[in-house]
Amino acid sequence: MGPALNPRPHPNMPTKRQLEANRANARRSGGPRSVHGKARASRNAVRHGLTRPDLSSDFLAKVERLAHRLAGKSKNEIVCAFAREAAEANLELARVRRVKVGLIERASAFGALVPPKHFRCQMQEVRWCIQMDLWFRGLRATRPPQPLAIDPLDSMPVGEPDQLAEAARRVLGELVRLDRYERRAASRRHRAIRAMLKAKTEDPLGAS
Repeated sequence: MGPALNPRPHPNMPTKRQLEANRANARRSGGPRSVHGKARASRNAVRHGLTRPDLSSDFLAKVERLAHRLAGKSKNEIVCAFAREAAEANLELARVRRVKVGLIERASAFGALVPPKHFRCQMQEVRWCIQMDLWFRGLRATRPPQPLAIDPLDSMPVGEPDQLAEAARRVLGELVRLDRYERRAASRRHRAIRAMLKAKTEDPLGAS
């Protein structure tokens, strides 16, 4: 029996170094450049943690299992690399969707994502601050009453379908911001699967 064939890779196939660079670039985002934008993004990171990749052992084990299923019996390094990237993107997509569901459930349970407000509008807060200032300076006889926290649950509908709809409305801004993560993960998964299938058909080792 002759030596095992080791066909040359297709000229359009990326190298291992290129694949690793692509995966690293996919994890990075240009993000906001202004001070205000960076501050807002940092709050988002604290809230849902999607700006950082999941490097837990459980997540990495799931990636390997799913990548093995996607690659099948192929031992081709390029196919396996694309399968691993597709698996990472698929699990990241599921992670984003879990965060979305969690936001709606939290708003449904507590009425809001942020601490309860003490004033119904900014003008009400300004008037209270003016009264406190007058009291501190001795121009007001009594101290203004301490505002009580407004329970956001008081204004939530009673029925479950209406309550979930209202909860989704209250976190709509956050859901829209999370769409960027969802679209990015879905696009990355699509590209990786398409490249993996192409590599399987163009390389004899990919279809073995």
